[in-house]
Amino acid sequence: MKAKLLISSLLLGTAILAIAKGDPVLMTINGKDIKLSEFEYLYHKNNQQQVEKETLEQYVDRFVLYKQKVADAEAAGIDTTEVFIKEFEGYRKDLAAPYMVEDTTYHWQMVTEAYERYKKEIDIDHFMLPLGSTPEATEESMALMDSIRNCVLAGERWETLVDQYSSDPSKTRNHGHYSYISAGMFPYSFENVVYSTPIGEVSRPFKTPYGVHMIRVNNTRDRNDAHAKHILRLFPQDPTPEQKAQCKAEIDSIYAVLLSGANFEEVAKTCSQDGSARNGGELGWFGRGRMVQPFENIAFDLPDGAISEPFETQFGYHIIKKVAHGVAPLSELRSGIENAISRDERAGMIRERRLSDLKNKYNYSLNTAFESFLDQTLGSNASKYDSAYVAQNIANSAMQLFTYGKKQSVLVSALAPVLNTKTQFVTGEDAKKYILSQVDGLAEKALTDYHSRELVESNPEYRNLINEYRDGMLLFEISNRRVWKAANKDTVGLEQYFAAHRDNYNWTEPHFKGIILSAKNDTVLNLVKADMKVMAADTLTDGLHHKYGSDIRMERMVVKKGENTLADYLGFHEGEKPERKGYTEFMILEGGVIEQPEEMADVRGAVTSDYQDVLEQRWKEELAAKYPAKINKKVLKQVK
Repeated sequence: MKAKLLISSLLLGTAILAIAKGDPVLMTINGKDIKLSEFEYLYHKNNQQQVEKETLEQYVDRFVLYKQKVADAEAAGIDTTEVFIKEFEGYRKDLAAPYMVEDTTYHWQMVTEAYERYKKEIDIDHFMLPLGSTPEATEESMALMDSIRNCVLAGERWETLVDQYSSDPSKTRNHGHYSYISAGMFPYSFENVVYSTPIGEVSRPFKTPYGVHMIRVNNTRDRNDAHAKHILRLFPQDPTPEQKAQCKAEIDSIYAVLLSGANFEEVAKTCSQDGSARNGGELGWFGRGRMVQPFENIAFDLPDGAISEPFETQFGYHIIKKVAHGVAPLSELRSGIENAISRDERAGMIRERRLSDLKNKYNYSLNTAFESFLDQTLGSNASKYDSAYVAQNIANSAMQLFTYGKKQSVLVSALAPVLNTKTQFVTGEDAKKYILSQVDGLAEKALTDYHSRELVESNPEYRNLINEYRDGMLLFEISNRRVWKAANKDTVGLEQYFAAHRDNYNWTEPHFKGIILSAKNDTVLNLVKADMKVMAADTLTDGLHHKYGSDIRMERMVVKKGENTLADYLGFHEGEKPERKGYTEFMILEGGVIEQPEEMADVRGAVTSDYQDVLEQRWKEELAAKYPAKINKKVLKQVK
């Protein structure tokens, strides 16, 4: 691929679909009008990215060529291929995500809420009862928990009630007292109750997927984590007293260097035997209970900026540098918070919120007749719901399922591919609820796609990005077909070009050309040499490869001195015997040092690059004749 052509395409950027009134047509290429606003956007973007500014006339020429190439790609039907459409749709959805205002706003609320909660730790007592096997049984557990709550409020001891009734396995060691917890340790629905219950109060019973719960808040405190770096000299396994003494001497020497003013991070990189050494001993932020003792206490007791004296843990001798205390900034915690959000119930909440906003924005309306249709076709008999029912009643239906946007609709038949016909139901009403529950999945897809299409009209920034990707994809593929891949595949053309320009490809220094064979040991090499005497030359490489497999390695190369250690050693007779993993012996299988290229293949890279320039020039001439640009000179003078 020619880098200069690729860079050129990126600098040209994308086209803007101008919608403002009074936006004159600057030029027409292949029957398509290009407005002044589109050209100005690209012209200014190009000037911002160029080290050496182009004149307006220079840019016009390049812009016209860019548009002609895109027109050629469209004429070739590249934009209609299944591969292009699928890839472009993927880009379109990814690019649309940041512009889904409802989604990003609510998502950010979740992130900031999690961070603010992370700053505070809450001491709680916990009570748990099992969920019932039926909704009715779960309600009985809720009622029992409510009775237990009344007992607590009446003054009965929490611990006694926990020991008697709670199903929490941890009650045997903590009697319901969890001590201090923080955000992210428990399911979001559990966390919500913890962080919304005032100190000294007992929550109402609540459910999570794990049981029926009740909590009591005892106290709160600000989180106080530590940020530290360290240097470690490791003990060997089962260290002797002498080995420990040696380790102590080493850490003391390092400590003396630090006291003399050496940079802690640079010393850690050089002397620490911990995995953090490459990052200057960086351990990041950590809370209580994360590190072994006495490491934890020393880290938390040190003043910010201080360096500890050497001390021993089970792993070896350490020196700690305290960086800060408190809470890590959101910028450092954000990635972990967002990962947690994506894996728990909040992801569903964000998705539901986004869908609700899109429904309201685009006047989504579920066809009420669909429920009547399900009542009529299913009735009260759940056994009617099977693959035959879906095929006969859903897949063939022309009824509208829902409408949205500007006269957009989805038919009932679109449900057929998403319905699971193996699911069993007790009643027809259960089957109906299941079918209705699948509607939102279709609605989400339809509304999200519609929203991203609407963004093209309503959001210039998004419109620019979309067209940049589209035109860039078209330009890359048509350039690949007409120039880059075309040159590589045109062996006849390359040979002819080389023959016509032979003098352009002379070397200034000799090259080794041939095949070098590496063998695992001298026994294998001697066997190869014996076989070379009896094997036919035209089948030698295939024969050796078939017979010896991975015991040998053959490398074909055309290299000058200094480009390959094997060629330097065997061909140019310079340097030490090279080391190759798994191979100890080497020989020239065929070839030797040559003064000048013998054939086009010897300089194929350089010939291909020059031949690409030839194809590029031919293509430009073809484009100019096929897609002439009509430029309005008066409008061009309006370019700011």
